[in-house]
Amino acid sequence: MTIQSTVRVCQMSDLHYSGKNLAESERCFAFAVDRAIAAGPDCVVISGDSTDHALDAHAPAFAALARNLRRLADHCPVLMLQGTFSHEPPGTLAVFGLLGGRYPVMVADRIKQVALLPSGTWAESDGWRFDGIPDGTRLLVSCIPTVNKGAVAAVVGATQAAEALGAEMANLLRALAPGHRDARASGIPTAVVSHGTVSGCTTEHGVPMAGLDHEFTTGSLFAAETSAVMLGHIHRHQIWESGHRLIAYAGSIGRFHYGEEGDKGMLMWEVGPEGASAVLDPTPARRTIEVSFAGAPDLDELRAIAADAQGAFVKVRWEIGEEERASVDRAAIEAALTGAAEVKLEGRIVPVVRSRAAGISKAGTLHDKLQQWASVVGADPAPLSATLAKLESGTPEAIAAAILATAAPLPETLSAAQASVAAVPVPAVPGPEPESELRDLFG
Repeated sequence: MTIQSTVRVCQMSDLHYSGKNLAESERCFAFAVDRAIAAGPDCVVISGDSTDHALDAHAPAFAALARNLRRLADHCPVLMLQGTFSHEPPGTLAVFGLLGGRYPVMVADRIKQVALLPSGTWAESDGWRFDGIPDGTRLLVSCIPTVNKGAVAAVVGATQAAEALGAEMANLLRALAPGHRDARASGIPTAVVSHGTVSGCTTEHGVPMAGLDHEFTTGSLFAAETSAVMLGHIHRHQIWESGHRLIAYAGSIGRFHYGEEGDKGMLMWEVGPEGASAVLDPTPARRTIEVSFAGAPDLDELRAIAADAQGAFVKVRWEIGEEERASVDRAAIEAALTGAAEVKLEGRIVPVVRSRAAGISKAGTLHDKLQQWASVVGADPAPLSATLAKLESGTPEAIAAAILATAAPLPETLSAAQASVAAVPVPAVPGPEPESELRDLFG
């Protein structure tokens, strides 16, 4: 495929800078910045979730993110899209527009269009789109940041908000299509940049996202009639193609959770008026290994995988009964995986469940209570009923005599040790007679 008048765009997404993720975010994003600088793209697009949560300005993660963004801005224009509000509270990105590099950082925190100009600057629309495409536009980008679902729910109601959001996004994309067609007719490459979920996409853990409660469908995105759709939010890289037009998730820049599938990296786009291509450039994301046991962890099995776990982040999971919890030796598990960058232990204790005998408190006699209990636990009440009858009918002396009568007789010949013990007199214990003690207690 030959694309005329192409622009080269480097897309990065879901950086998730925070104190917890700092090592992974910094290693992978700094690597991607180095690669982008070496490749020399016309611009860089960061499609949302640059931070993992609200960050203080003095936080090391905030400073590291700003430092790498400034490095990018010294080499090419940068476009940053507003991501999920829980990750990027509104206003978080505004400060990055003030970095003052050689090229500007454009922050897209509302629905709008931006145009990349030959000077390396950005022009932005006053409203949701341009009335006319700016002269000299090299790339026309329609920006659709995360939409506040609460605002949608306030209009249509909470139960219909999810489906209504998808319908409104489809209407918006169709409304942008005429401007995209005009740009293509003028030989201008076009793109949509957004942050959300495409129905039918696959998460980083291999789970398909089906249903009608997602922002986009592939049909609604292709209806915008752009050469490229650059998406963030889902951490797994994936592509849909229609002719020469592409929809793609760049995926997260690093691996932030155990069990994430696929390579991590950034997308190197070539976008033309009638089509686009994209290639994933992997980053040195950490390796993760997850090992699960139905019972207590098998140390021999862990030692067998230790060679493959060198330098990896390993999670060991197990599930055992409450009575076996003391059988798990956490220190031995960590010792078996010596060489791993991190060993995370996650045990689930299954509590012993004891059933109450429903209605037992209403039973009139001990025999009735026994029958009720036996029916709940599935026990045979006959042996216990016989024993209970003896306890109720016999005196303590008679019961003790019967037990002693059935006990094994003492051997006629005692060992020397046994004889010495038997010869020791047992002192009398002062106190009231049993009969008098019972009278004192019960009258």
